[in-house]
Amino acid sequence: MRRNQEWVFAALAVILVGAVVAWVDLSPRVESDFFFSANDPQLRATVEITERFPSPDQLVIRVAGPDIGSPAYRAGIDTVSRRLRGAPGVEAVYSIARDDPESPLWGRLLLPPGGAATNIIAQVGDLDPARLVPGIEQAVAGRTDIEISGVPYVVELIRRSLRHDFVIFSLAALLVFAVVVQVVYRSGRLVAGTLSACLTACALTVSITDLAGMRIGLLTANIVTIVFVLTLSHIVFITSNWRRLSADPSAGADLVAHAKRETFPASIWCAVTTLSGFLSLLLASARPLRDLGLAGAIGTVVALATAYAVYPAFLHAGSVDTRSDAREHAGWLPVRHGTRWLAGIAVVVVALIPGVLRLSTDPSLLSYFGRHSTIRRGLDAVDADGGSSPLYMVVRDSGGRRVDTDAVHRAMWTFQDALEADRSVGVVLSPVIILAHARQQPLAGFFGWRQLLDILDQPLFHRIAASFVTADRQEGLFFLRMREAGRETSRAAVVARLRAMALRAGLEVTAVGGAYELQAQLGRLIGKSLRFGLGGLVLLFIGVAFVVSRSVSWTLPMVACLTAIPIVVLGTIGWAGVPVDIITSPAANVALAMGVDSMIHLVMRARRVRDHGSVWDAVAQARADLWRPILGATLIICAGFGLFSLSAFPPTQRFGVAVILGTLTAAVMTLVALPFALRWAAGRVRE
Repeated sequence: MRRNQEWVFAALAVILVGAVVAWVDLSPRVESDFFFSANDPQLRATVEITERFPSPDQLVIRVAGPDIGSPAYRAGIDTVSRRLRGAPGVEAVYSIARDDPESPLWGRLLLPPGGAATNIIAQVGDLDPARLVPGIEQAVAGRTDIEISGVPYVVELIRRSLRHDFVIFSLAALLVFAVVVQVVYRSGRLVAGTLSACLTACALTVSITDLAGMRIGLLTANIVTIVFVLTLSHIVFITSNWRRLSADPSAGADLVAHAKRETFPASIWCAVTTLSGFLSLLLASARPLRDLGLAGAIGTVVALATAYAVYPAFLHAGSVDTRSDAREHAGWLPVRHGTRWLAGIAVVVVALIPGVLRLSTDPSLLSYFGRHSTIRRGLDAVDADGGSSPLYMVVRDSGGRRVDTDAVHRAMWTFQDALEADRSVGVVLSPVIILAHARQQPLAGFFGWRQLLDILDQPLFHRIAASFVTADRQEGLFFLRMREAGRETSRAAVVARLRAMALRAGLEVTAVGGAYELQAQLGRLIGKSLRFGLGGLVLLFIGVAFVVSRSVSWTLPMVACLTAIPIVVLGTIGWAGVPVDIITSPAANVALAMGVDSMIHLVMRARRVRDHGSVWDAVAQARADLWRPILGATLIICAGFGLFSLSAFPPTQRFGVAVILGTLTAAVMTLVALPFALRWAAGRVRE
């Protein structure tokens, strides 16, 4: 009967995976609002600004040339401009071929400093970047002197990178997992069982999240690997207990049922801690974190269910060699000099704490792309010329005067000049720039500021005034392109500095928005998520550890060892200056979940084998029983996530490396630090 179950479960896994590939949209979604949903409070200011000052998005196409004043160069600009006008989603195109570069407006937009290139500005509509960008790329195809920037373009490139990684690395990770499981267990049947259970869990999780209306996103692009790991965690301990019981003549006849009963209590507590960690992300304001929280919670429950429902069917005599006893090969584990081991580990952890305080949770947008990649070189060039990240600042006169009066006009020019002198600011467009451009037109000198704005608000001029001044003339919009390279302070500090400039000019900033501000908000949310998310997990684990160990003297060492895992991961990242973006940030949580699993299983095994012996005897025996599954799971996880380091998308690389670091730290804490800490806490240290 059990052999028939094997075929049924294997076939079910194949059918479920096929159904997911056929019917579920696996194309990652990346929002143009930089990772927030429409109802998030952080996005409301940006939405309100774009509604009050309607204007299309822009793409900046930088065209380099040895002589930008030559007729040949201008002819090339005209050709590219005409091609861009025919691209889907492009509403208007501006370049030196048709627009006066001597204008205060076009001079700022079309002539970057240095004289080595000019810009073509393409105004685009609401077309999905996945449909917009290919047309833009086709229009400039064959030109090696062209670089592109703009929010829709960056969003589409991030989406492509995520799709590539989701497809390639999910498949590659599954292959590597299978190979490593074969090396660890030396059994094709157990490899088939592991893959059947893990693939079933992954397919069910993706299907359920899709039915819940969730598409693959920034963080859920890694959900397949995460669910695979969650399922595998239960499987390795079920297998370990089954192997041990198979070598025990007193274990009884139904070894599989016995192994499941012995492993299940620890698995439940592991699932509870992991589930709580994911559910805590539902309180986050950033949509990707909430999506990961829901998908991870679903995956945690599904992983537990499939591990116990599917995998045991593949366990029976002949599945794996059970003749060797793990305890005979555990002599390499340290048993002496516990105080020295603990002191050494403590020194490392304490030394890494300052690194946690140095974390960069507000990284440059440029860090999302490889330093030597084509897109990064283009973004670097555009960013240096005039900035690459939009920022909106809505201002009004501190005294309540209309923006079309002479006094406020002078104040806005003062603010304009101060902004253009700031090292973090590139191009600045504002009401005074629009009016200065209009003032150059014939007969414009006969009109005052109020009349000019009224004229510019007509359809003949594309109602450009409405994009910079409210209908009641009480507020004006400053549109800035911010530089990402070379920023030494947080975006929030930069925005605060710009607000102070407005105040000194006699203006009051009433609203701030745009991609630059949204990324600043995201950086704060990532920092908050790390503090409260990991802190909440540690507090939760205090309760779980006490229930599992039933002893304060055991709970405190468990919590200390667990807390060390995120400190090592985040401290190393901080000291190394690695950016902590929204994709990298959950790595510590994933590693923490693995550390919880190993420690819970070790402590529950120690409690089970302890009779009247010492704490060290019980822990040493538990460690001898479980070192193989702990290291086996560590090897499998590191091999799978190690593939992420080969990604062309730096955030995915950083995520993989951080998970590997956390997983290795968890193994050291479980097999070395925790046993010695338990013995020390029990007052039984013997060197």
